[in-house]
Amino acid sequence: MTKIALDLPRMERLVRKFKDRRVLVVGDLMLDRYIWGDVSRISPEAPVPVVEVHKSTSCLGGAGNVGFNLAGLGAATLVVGVVGDDEEGVWVKRHVGEGRGVFVDPERPTTVKMRIVARSQQVVRVDQEKKRAVSDEIREKIIRLIRKEDYDGIVISDYNKGIVTKALAEQVLPFAREKGLPVFVDPKVENFACYSPVTFIAPNHYEAERIVRHSCQTDAEVERAGREILALIQSDYLIIKRGEQGMSIFEKGRPPLHIPTIAREVFDVTGAGDTVIATASLALLAGATIQEAAILANAAGGVVVGKIGTAACAPEELLTALEREFGS
Repeated sequence: MTKIALDLPRMERLVRKFKDRRVLVVGDLMLDRYIWGDVSRISPEAPVPVVEVHKSTSCLGGAGNVGFNLAGLGAATLVVGVVGDDEEGVWVKRHVGEGRGVFVDPERPTTVKMRIVARSQQVVRVDQEKKRAVSDEIREKIIRLIRKEDYDGIVISDYNKGIVTKALAEQVLPFAREKGLPVFVDPKVENFACYSPVTFIAPNHYEAERIVRHSCQTDAEVERAGREILALIQSDYLIIKRGEQGMSIFEKGRPPLHIPTIAREVFDVTGAGDTVIATASLALLAGATIQEAAILANAAGGVVVGKIGTAACAPEELLTALEREFGS
């Protein structure tokens, strides 16, 4: 991994410039529900733990969590997506900020991921979802909203639940290019060919492996994958998220940069990718280089994996993490 020297005063100036950047997030909205409890015995009915529930909490997931992270860092955010005509959809629309970007589809349920957690360990996850593409009518409503709103950049948060489709990308990406709007993508492999042209794309190493069909564990393998991915689509930059190995950054015409993770202790990786895409996008909008954006995103991801459940990173937490890692 690369030894990195950092201009901390400049990084602080960049973070301060996150405030009030206007970002539109389009993608798959979810409700993340947590059931918290303890395990003291095994069920007599089957070899599974019995969880004695103490409380339940709910938070935004998917594109909603990207918006939550952007707002937590100071951005003015509009989240655009679809929910079902159900109680969960009402909850998401109420908590997503400005609800005008949330469209209701009575033909599909709100996507819900319910996690049962006992003593800080996830026991099981139960998903409620339908992955089919949204109707042409709802897609056109989304397109009309994107065309009329005023913002500095677009984040596409694709969880392959039916919002991000070839038909949507074929309208959003040319519009963004025409308007000079940067587009940042957290991708899914199934829709990979749709993401072109974009400003940057940020798959994790598992997704990168599926795209290029070879291992992405060592630096050499990741560098090969980076070259292959950039040959497949038009993207100014590529960030490959590598979990405990940090991340690797690619820019055409420059050697790749490998950044080690700075997480001190990992409790929960849920939503860390949302934090990374939110932070890197804001950093570029604030004037950062792709290397600076990746360092900030890596640091923010390190903060949130030290928390239990879907979480965000505040500007002061981000600056503290940078100072701890790079300060003299």
